[in-house]
Amino acid sequence: MSTKRDYYEILGVSKSASQDEIKKAYRKVAMQFHPDRNPNNTEAEEKFKEAAEAYEVLSDADKRAQYDRFGHAGMNGGRGGFGGGGMNMEDIFSNFGDIFGNDDIFGSFFGGGRAGGGGRRGRGTRGSNLRVKIRLTYEEIAKGANKKIKVKKYVPCQHCGGLGAKDKNAFQTCNTCGGSGQVRKVTQTFLGQMQTVTTCPTCHGEGQIITSKCGHCKGEGRMYGEEMVSIDIPAGVQEGMQLSMSGKGNAGERGGAPGDLLILIEEEPHPELQRDGLNVAYDLHISFPDAVYGTQVEVPTIDGKAKIKIPAGTQSGKIFRLKGKGFPSVNSYEKGDQLIHVNVWTPQHVSAEERAMLDKLQSSDNFKPNPEKSEKGFFEKVRDIFS
Repeated sequence: MSTKRDYYEILGVSKSASQDEIKKAYRKVAMQFHPDRNPNNTEAEEKFKEAAEAYEVLSDADKRAQYDRFGHAGMNGGRGGFGGGGMNMEDIFSNFGDIFGNDDIFGSFFGGGRAGGGGRRGRGTRGSNLRVKIRLTYEEIAKGANKKIKVKKYVPCQHCGGLGAKDKNAFQTCNTCGGSGQVRKVTQTFLGQMQTVTTCPTCHGEGQIITSKCGHCKGEGRMYGEEMVSIDIPAGVQEGMQLSMSGKGNAGERGGAPGDLLILIEEEPHPELQRDGLNVAYDLHISFPDAVYGTQVEVPTIDGKAKIKIPAGTQSGKIFRLKGKGFPSVNSYEKGDQLIHVNVWTPQHVSAEERAMLDKLQSSDNFKPNPEKSEKGFFEKVRDIFS
C-alpha cells in the first residue's frame, strides 16, 4: 500500500500559504494533469484526482486545521470517504469547475460535458454540511470502531432522481445566457472597453431552467428524510477531535453536490480509569499488611484485566508502569502506557483491640518513617514518567 503524499507538497505550496496561493497552485497543477491534456493517461488522471483531494482539504479552514494537527490520520486516511478520499471525476468537476470559469483559457478545458460549456457552474447548488456527535468508550477509542447511525437530512428526491424536474425532457436552455451560465457585459471606460463576466441571474449559472417541476420535491430535487451512515472511527481519537466524511451531508439542490458530514468525538468516562493524553491512569488502593508483605493484584486496563506484583515494602505513592497498555496515537505508531498509582489505605476507625496493637507498633523503631536518600520525591517521579 502506497503512502499518501503531503497535501502541501502535492500543490507545491508552504504550510503558511494563503487561500489565494492555494487556489492558484491548484489551478496550475490541475491544468498540468487535466484529462483533456493527457488523454488515456491513467497516471496523469491519478495526479489530477490527488490535486483535487489536496485542494478540497486545504481550501476548507476546518479541514485544513485538522490536517495540520493530525496529518492524513486526522482525515481518517481516506477510509470511508474521510477527508476527500474516494473523489471521482464527476465530483471534481462539479465541486471545483467554477475555479476556472472566469478564465477563457482554463474555461475551455473545463467545458464540454463536464462542468458545462463556457465555464458554467454546473447543475444545482451544493448541499450544506452536517454535524453529529459520536460518544465512544475507552475500549472503542483504543481499538477503533465502526458506528452506524441514522442521520436526518436532505436526501435526493427518489421521484425525479434529484433533478427537480418532472422528467428529463422538462428542461430548456436559458434564454438569458444562451446556456453558458454566465452573462458577459462590455462597458466603455476611459481605459477602453472592459468586459465583465457574472453568473446568470436567471438560471443561477446552471445554463438551463426547469419548465415543469417535480410535484414531490417542488423543483428542489431533494426531500427531508434520513440515511443510515456507516462511520469508521480510527483508533486513538480524542475528545473534541473532528472528522470529516465527504459527501454525507445534506443533498444539494437540483443535483448539486452533497455537503460533508462532520463528526465530533466525545469520550464516555470510564468508571475506574482516567485518560491523560496517550496514557491511562489508575489509582490502586492496598492495605497496610499488603504493602508490608507484598501481594499480587488484578487491575483493570482498557482491554481487560492484568495482574501485577506489588513488592514487599511498597510505599504509598509508588507508580508502576504497564508498557503499551495506553492509547495508540491517531497519526503515528506511538502507544501510551498505563500508570498505576499505589495508595496504602489508612483506616479511619479502629477497634480497641486494633488500637492496642497500633500503640505497640508505634514504639517500634522499624515502624518509624525512615526514607532512603535514594528514594525519589513525588515531583521527581512525575517528571520521570513524562520525560
